[in-house]
Amino acid sequence: MADKQISLPAKLINGGIAGLIGVTCVFPIDLAKTRLQNQQNGQRMYTSMSDCLIKTIRSEGYFGMYRGAAVNLTLVTPEKAIKLAANDFFRQALSKDGKLTLFKEMLAGCGAGTCQVIVTTPMEMLKIQLQDAGRLAAQKKIMAGQAGANSGAAEASLARPTAIAISRELLRSKGIAGLYKGLGATLLRDVPFSIIYFPLFANLNKLGQKTPDEKSPFFVSFLAGCAAGSTAAVAVNPCDVIKTRLQTLQRGVNEDTYSGIIDCARKIWRSEGPAAFLKGAYCRALVIAPLFGIAQVIYFVGIGEFILGFLPSKRD
Repeated sequence: MADKQISLPAKLINGGIAGLIGVTCVFPIDLAKTRLQNQQNGQRMYTSMSDCLIKTIRSEGYFGMYRGAAVNLTLVTPEKAIKLAANDFFRQALSKDGKLTLFKEMLAGCGAGTCQVIVTTPMEMLKIQLQDAGRLAAQKKIMAGQAGANSGAAEASLARPTAIAISRELLRSKGIAGLYKGLGATLLRDVPFSIIYFPLFANLNKLGQKTPDEKSPFFVSFLAGCAAGSTAAVAVNPCDVIKTRLQTLQRGVNEDTYSGIIDCARKIWRSEGPAAFLKGAYCRALVIAPLFGIAQVIYFVGIGEFILGFLPSKRD
């Protein structure tokens, strides 16, 4: 079956809407994932995803679970648009007589993952600082209380950064490269993810087709997106842990610092054991499954085409 021909504007609209809806639904779980991945042995603030979310609500309020969401909501539209549109472009470019081999499907996914890091890296960089700020503030407050510090010092430790302030400081001190810290680790995560996700989704989605020219029902696309997304997410979780650690600018007391991907992997293995590479894996699966399920439903239902159908054409 040939991939559905969709105009570029429709692809961008579909990807953008899917990203906005998905992020809004699953962002609290993503916040828990970041905080669980960043805490090291001896500095554990949270024992599980539910424990993290409960403590976040108690100390930071309900909207504390959405710290960093504004960055994602701003940049997820171009990020998802690039990812979905690039994969579709590469699949069409590599197809022969409307057919793709598994290798070419993986190659198309690789191209999509490579393209998306243009937006993904700075988005993740800023999001991680905002998501982890609450963990660091809570840790400092506990230590200040144990040390008998005055309330002023405790309050100072609870100061929260903003995305604009972080961006300005990074651009001032390190230039545009500051926003792309962890680019290699992001590629290491996103390229394998796309290589696994897109071929797996395409083949699972085909199971719902009664004939080669018929589109799968929306619930099949949703379930295929969930299954493929969660599988790929767990598979690349070790890379996501490394990426999160490398992109975190501020560390808690006695937490390791890292000079690169290999140094980070070595220190995590040595001090926390191999199980540390699976930190936040179930959170990430819970984030990615509905995120890509929603994305694929919107993409295949064709909301972008529906919206564009109400816009006046150039001939009008």
